[in-house]
Amino acid sequence: MAQEIDLDLVEVSPGSEPPVCKLMDFGKFKYEAAQKIREARKNQTNTVIKTVRFGLKIDDHDYGTKKGQIERFLKAGDKVKVMVVFRGREQSRPEMGVKLLQKVAEEVTEFGVVESSPSADGRSLVMVIAPLRNKAEAKAEAKRLADKQAKATKTETETKDSAAETAD
Repeated sequence: MAQEIDLDLVEVSPGSEPPVCKLMDFGKFKYEAAQKIREARKNQTNTVIKTVRFGLKIDDHDYGTKKGQIERFLKAGDKVKVMVVFRGREQSRPEMGVKLLQKVAEEVTEFGVVESSPSADGRSLVMVIAPLRNKAEAKAEAKRLADKQAKATKTETETKDSAAETAD
């Protein structure tokens, strides 16, 4: 029957009694399965840990810049490793570094959550902040926003063109 309609006879469930078979184009089936695997791999993302280093005596503007970097990384779905590096006699005041890290953690709570609390690592304190949403979600939302902006720009130019035509 399969040869008459130029299809393949594929055994779907060999363990059942009686065995279940299906008439299908097996080459097409294998191709579609490979496409699904390729699509799943394309949507798969690797989590990246970005590092931001602070000095203990950081100025307000520099602090704001580094905090902005942390927010940008978290929005993109990356984990952030925040380090406070101690120099010289600053090593005797680790509580100031903990205070700085807690300040950073409080100010970025809308973008991420503290994954590991501040811990000493040689001459520095280290804290890891994880994003609230994963990288795939962040990528999808960024694409959706870009599409929305492109659509708005296209609509805006169309209205300007139609207004120019009516003015002529």
